[in-house]
Amino acid sequence: MESRPQILLVEDDARLAGLVTAFLTTQGFEVRAVADGRAGIAAILAEPPDCVILDMLLPGADGLEVCRAVRGRYRGFILVLTAQDEDIHEVVALDTGADDYLAKPVRPQVLLARLRALLRRGARLSDACILAGDLAIDGDRRTVHRAGVPVALTDAEFDLLWLLATRAPAVLSRDELVAELRGIEFDGLDRSIDMRVSKLRRKLGDDQAPHRRIRTVRGRGYLFVKDR
Repeated sequence: MESRPQILLVEDDARLAGLVTAFLTTQGFEVRAVADGRAGIAAILAEPPDCVILDMLLPGADGLEVCRAVRGRYRGFILVLTAQDEDIHEVVALDTGADDYLAKPVRPQVLLARLRALLRRGARLSDACILAGDLAIDGDRRTVHRAGVPVALTDAEFDLLWLLATRAPAVLSRDELVAELRGIEFDGLDRSIDMRVSKLRRKLGDDQAPHRRIRTVRGRGYLFVKDR
């Protein structure tokens, strides 16, 4: 019998937690819920789930504190929930190690799409190692080395790099990248992909134009170059 994906919901709003738990259970997930940030940290590290749904405003420890506490030891996915007027939290959360974010009020079908997209990303990774010039990208260990030196990437940055590298030499549009990485349609306003590309370039030593490794193809999207 196929195991059900394990979800840990860290949410102090009891009504929302109940609704999300009930909905995801009907969709084939196994859901645990805790209502406190420190309890969330303990639960993540004691029994790592496939994905964490993490509210930003929590008693005990807020969402950013939880991300910082677990990210170095937890290899699953973190989806943070933010309020509509907290755009800065989205940026900070991604910087801190979150893989995706979703604005409240939570729409069940959108949440489901995001979770499935995250889990598909995990399933696509294999033990392949991609070599591109001085870069070594290890899909199994989720590590990147540049000239033998480890490059510290967030999970979201690694997933973007892996997608671009495994699909090279194809040019991937923002529409395709958002659909693959976030499970939603690109609305023309989402800048998370551009932000991740910019940070990737900086960490890979490719932030000065003309870019050698991750190129912008005007009017089309992004291209990963392997042969240099």
